[in-house]
Amino acid sequence: MSPSVPPRLELFASTAPGLESITAGELKALGVKGRQEKGGVAFGGDLDRIYQTNLWLRTAGRVVVRLGRFHASTFYELERRSKKLHWVDFLPATGAVAVRVTCRKSKLYHSDAVAERILSVIARAAPSGLELRVADSQRAGEVDVEQGGDERESNESEDAGRGVTPREEPTQLFIVRIVHDECEISADSSGELLHRRGYRTEVAKAPLRETLAAAMVLASGWRANEPLIDPMCGSGTITIEAALIARAIAPGVNRRFQFMNWPNFDETLWNEIVEQARNSVIDAPVDIRASDRDAGAISAATRNAERAGVSEDVRFATSSLSASIAELGDPANGNGWVLTNPPYGIRVGDQNDLRDLYATLGTSLRNKQGWRIGVLTSDAGLARQMRLPLHSRFDSRNGGIPVRFLVSGKREAGSREVRSEKRDAETHETC
Repeated sequence: MSPSVPPRLELFASTAPGLESITAGELKALGVKGRQEKGGVAFGGDLDRIYQTNLWLRTAGRVVVRLGRFHASTFYELERRSKKLHWVDFLPATGAVAVRVTCRKSKLYHSDAVAERILSVIARAAPSGLELRVADSQRAGEVDVEQGGDERESNESEDAGRGVTPREEPTQLFIVRIVHDECEISADSSGELLHRRGYRTEVAKAPLRETLAAAMVLASGWRANEPLIDPMCGSGTITIEAALIARAIAPGVNRRFQFMNWPNFDETLWNEIVEQARNSVIDAPVDIRASDRDAGAISAATRNAERAGVSEDVRFATSSLSASIAELGDPANGNGWVLTNPPYGIRVGDQNDLRDLYATLGTSLRNKQGWRIGVLTSDAGLARQMRLPLHSRFDSRNGGIPVRFLVSGKREAGSREVRSEKRDAETHETC
């Protein structure tokens, strides 16, 4: 069987839990109508759509092609039906093929045995010299398939930006999921997870994954003509992602993808899409600031911004939290935004110190005209120390820790919170 340009394909953009609606919004902005599912968004398309979504999606973990689904309660059924799939369209000429399997509530319950059968089928279609292997399910935040869900990005192994060196040879990943004897097989089109933009080779403590930082920016309601600051910026991920969004810089413009190794890869089409993306970059001033009391973190964040191509769009400073907020003036255009990811008290920091930190953040903002805050936190008690009315925009996970993104309403100059039983109850409920 020779490779051919496939017809309309069934595609799926996997996300971290809770980010499905944000990714669906990104797809809509690209002119793609998606269907939200647990763990991501399903949509249809051809090679052009695979290229576009890998290049532009900021909050997805990867884009996969769903090759087929069928009933399989025996190994004979599994092999017979998987032989009918168009494996050859997704096999690199050289490199490796990996198969990751999850089996739940099925007669075929031994994942390694299922993987071996699938690999034997692939071997018949694969070019000679390909390395065939069972994928390590624990490798570097790959795909975590949960019961009742779909391909879901795991945050358990937080390797983002830690100087991870990708494999030199192309490795095509196939994802096999068997639930209640129903088998679904998908081919990864992304390769390295999409949060690996390539700019963040230096990190501070408890780094925030780029996809989650982008989700905070998009979910907050911040607009590019409004000032934004992260006063606890660490390695600068939130502000860098904000600058990329403001400038309309495609997050994947400087990296490679697995689809480039497919036999039907259309290099001319890809170059046209990339050139169009480069020409669409907005050249307009933005007011984005990032500060941290750790001078080493600021140095790393500055270099990360340079690699991302937004060093002129983000102003970095070594400064305390209270001093950074005190310097904020009244925003000229609508709102100003403080978007930040403070320590949670789980991996970094002491609870008493953190209560003071959150209280300082709330107190510093209370009399700032027009400034709103978006904070990612795992502890409702810490969030309440801010004494601000906060409302949840999404729940997700960061480094395996359940987190919630909370956003305040617009505040007027000199306004003060009236602490009442009703307000206390509302704040407690939303946090």
